[in-house]
Amino acid sequence: MNNKFDALKDDDSGDHDQNEENSTQKDGEKEKNDRDKPQNSTKRKVEQFWRFYSHMVRPGDLTGHSDFHLFKEGIKPMWEDDANKNGGKWIIRLRKGLASRCWENLILAMLGEQFMVGEEICGAVVSVRFQEDIISIWNKTASDQATTARIRDTLRRVLNLPPNTIMEYKTHTDSIKDNSSFRNTKITL
Repeated sequence: MNNKFDALKDDDSGDHDQNEENSTQKDGEKEKNDRDKPQNSTKRKVEQFWRFYSHMVRPGDLTGHSDFHLFKEGIKPMWEDDANKNGGKWIIRLRKGLASRCWENLILAMLGEQFMVGEEICGAVVSVRFQEDIISIWNKTASDQATTARIRDTLRRVLNLPPNTIMEYKTHTDSIKDNSSFRNTKITL
């Protein structure tokens, strides 16, 4: 079919098999168009992610010192990445046994765009440590207080955190400063 108006032309050829073929082709194009709608695209992405995620080890099943990073395509989980350098992260320290549930709730909220902050979310990290686990969500613009507050409030809701849970926001520039001063410290033995 050359254009969308070809279907409106009369067919005097008597070749009805071709009409059936065109009808099948139209159905295929309709299905393709349905797949290309934004909500179907998002649904497909979530389904693809879930197929992968369902085979992964959960954070609570890891031993030792481990990190999982889940970032948007093209964004590296590094403070220096262009998408991260002016941003920051919300940090939540969890007692052992909560990381798997919280991590799953967090990434599903990210995929489902529950934070409602547009392209502001860069990614998330779960860090498994000996005595506690840490979850953080990274955003692009640390100076946007309304957005960081919305992310904080959404985190509280999707992770079902008690009101007294301590949440820390740290800018990446502060993290870089803290890390560089640590690197420059001389230790004499």
